[in-house]
Amino acid sequence: MLRSPLLSLIVLGALAGGTVAEDWPCWRGPTHQGISSEKGLPVKWSATENIAWKTKVPGEGWSSPIVCRGRVFLTATSPDGVACRVLCFDRKSGGLVWDKEVFQQKPGGKRGENSHASPTPATDGQRVYAVFSEGGFAAVRYDGSLAWTNRQYKHKCVHGLGASPLLYNGLLVMPFDGSDGGDGFGVAWDKAVILALDAETGEVRWRGKRGLSRHAHISPNVWADGEHREILSGAGDVFQGFDPASGKLLWTVKCPGEGAVSSLVVGGGLGFMASGSGRTLRAVRLGGQGDVTKTHVAWEMIQGVPFVPSPLYLDGCLYVVDDKGVAQCVAAGSGKVFWQERLGGACWPSPVAADGKIYFLSNSGETVIIEAARKYKLVARNPLGEKCMASPAVSGGRLFVRGERNLYCIGQGGSGR
Repeated sequence: MLRSPLLSLIVLGALAGGTVAEDWPCWRGPTHQGISSEKGLPVKWSATENIAWKTKVPGEGWSSPIVCRGRVFLTATSPDGVACRVLCFDRKSGGLVWDKEVFQQKPGGKRGENSHASPTPATDGQRVYAVFSEGGFAAVRYDGSLAWTNRQYKHKCVHGLGASPLLYNGLLVMPFDGSDGGDGFGVAWDKAVILALDAETGEVRWRGKRGLSRHAHISPNVWADGEHREILSGAGDVFQGFDPASGKLLWTVKCPGEGAVSSLVVGGGLGFMASGSGRTLRAVRLGGQGDVTKTHVAWEMIQGVPFVPSPLYLDGCLYVVDDKGVAQCVAAGSGKVFWQERLGGACWPSPVAADGKIYFLSNSGETVIIEAARKYKLVARNPLGEKCMASPAVSGGRLFVRGERNLYCIGQGGSGR
């Protein structure tokens, strides 16, 4: 029996005062879409105000924090990218609980803004699953002991590795849309692989094949339609649906453009994907069989299309921000633009939504908070004063933000240290 992809990763626990904390167990949280059901999140802070704790992060990396069972997890590597580590912090105090080296890799090339530990880990409450730039997987138990590794597949791309794994129904699903020289980069090839590993053992359960595509770094998602489930995955030139049981390719929509990074989101029977080169945001009717390009593209947008930050679908609206910090709210069903505003500063982290507000974190560490509405209304601007390229996590009424050197817990309960 398939577990709901929107509920199977949510672990609920009681906190002081009888409130309930929702965990943030993977990239973009329990729904894979950057949405939290929590209320009463902080709206005002600075580097020294309304900071519950701040702690140094060993090593280097831009994976985003995840939160589960009172722990916060990150990945990192040594400065040379060789030693690959999974880090565990106490959620209440920020103290480092353990720092586990899982293996050493031979790091390849990467874009300067990228890291060798960019994929955000995922957890099922028993193990933490991590992926590093060479393509190696590792699973670490909650006590810090190593459960398994899988290093069968070697990833190659001049930009490094940017997608994050999807944990679904006992599978760890990871796209490898790299390249080998010109093939897969400037020229489409048929070597892209979507791997599904058994989360308990690390063994390969299936290998999905795209057909012709080019390199990309798009994190997959899950679409549920009644009892029907599909794994959605995009790459250079394609947006596709796969059977989660076998990895069989079900349908394809052609989306010209390579080097895409922004994650997929779904809502209202549509999937939304931003291409890389030739920036275009497409709304695609989900489902079908074979090549459905001519029948399933609902609308396209070419202005203000994000390259790195992911869209956010909420209540029939699609909120997007491009890399220069220009945000838009558009009607998800038609692409009609409700508003467009410049937030200020480059923006690579993906936005999160909670309690009727949207939090946009910029590369400079400033979080711009707006109301989630069809009219633009600024709530607050909150600078941390530290470079931020990872996306925030939400849990227990607090925000968790990874900076270049520090991990912040933002909310009531203390001051910065």
